[in-house]
Amino acid sequence: MSDDIDNDDIDNDDHDDDEVSDADAPTSVAVCEFLCRSVVEAPDDVEIDVSDTRDGFRLDVHVGPGDMGRVIGKRGRVANAIRTVVGAAAAKDGVEVEVEFID
Repeated sequence: MSDDIDNDDIDNDDHDDDEVSDADAPTSVAVCEFLCRSVVEAPDDVEIDVSDTRDGFRLDVHVGPGDMGRVIGKRGRVANAIRTVVGAAAAKDGVEVEVEFID
């Protein structure tokens, strides 16, 4: 074994808090985007912002005008279903994710 270790050979799991991307939780972001785009009338207006939290990641879902009601659903049933499925996808990523719908 050599004592000379190149720092490029070490896989560092640390990442900047300022630069959080969907690469940190790719499956959950893709599933969330797919589900939200499937429900709304204007799928091109769906945006998902990924941010780092103490417990995992937060997905802030922004939809076009008039589509928030479709994403939330009656008594929040659609929103809860999206959160459940995205949470299951996050398990595949090995992270915890919370989904927030931003008006």
